[in-house]
Amino acid sequence: MTASDTTPKVKKSVISSGNEELDSKMGGGLPVNSLVLIEGGSGSGKSVLSQQIVWGSLQDGFSAAVFTSENTVKSLVKQMQSIDLDVLDHLLLGVLRIYPIELSSLGDLAPTALLQAMQHEKSRDVIVIDSFTSAIIRSTNNKHTMRFFEGCKRLSAEGVTVIIVLHSDAIDPEHINSIRSMCDAHLQLRSEQDGQRLVKLLQVAKIRGAASSTGAIVGFEVEPGWGMRVIPISKARG
Repeated sequence: MTASDTTPKVKKSVISSGNEELDSKMGGGLPVNSLVLIEGGSGSGKSVLSQQIVWGSLQDGFSAAVFTSENTVKSLVKQMQSIDLDVLDHLLLGVLRIYPIELSSLGDLAPTALLQAMQHEKSRDVIVIDSFTSAIIRSTNNKHTMRFFEGCKRLSAEGVTVIIVLHSDAIDPEHINSIRSMCDAHLQLRSEQDGQRLVKLLQVAKIRGAASSTGAIVGFEVEPGWGMRVIPISKARG
């Protein structure tokens, strides 16, 4: 029996990112038991945001599972430590589990295989997929993708907060709009040029139960040893 099996479930209504400024733009945090879509282009900060949310959830006593197509267990822990998000103790205690995934070779079967793996972790409070793009990169049938999101919706109804990271161009416009409408929260990221540097912008497109946050835009930078640092929107836009 692991530590996570004996730890009482946390009675909280939102999942904090652990960053107060960021939470304030999201109506205090992400509602528990919700399906969350983090969407953006390459280098827009999707992985960093998902890692920030994982760290914040662990700090609040939630358990989490991360399925990553971008890292090994060791490299993900090291990457998070480099931006002051140390999760090693949670990993050793079993409160956090990390599963490297290689799905691109499975073609149309990848979304189903991933969903089955997630169902084995449905006792967790939070499940993060970074990224789902790897599961559909060679898919020829959007029905498998839609069924995956329907399955994620069922998991959230059973008490799991599911966070899906997705590249903006991975799914055609017709289906991405259907997926966005299915999700309880939609966070969209992009990069913009500010003089000689690129800054990252997070738009809170939708959060269930936090209508006042809809449309809020957050500028941020990612600094080694510091992590996500929210910057004034005027500075973010140059």
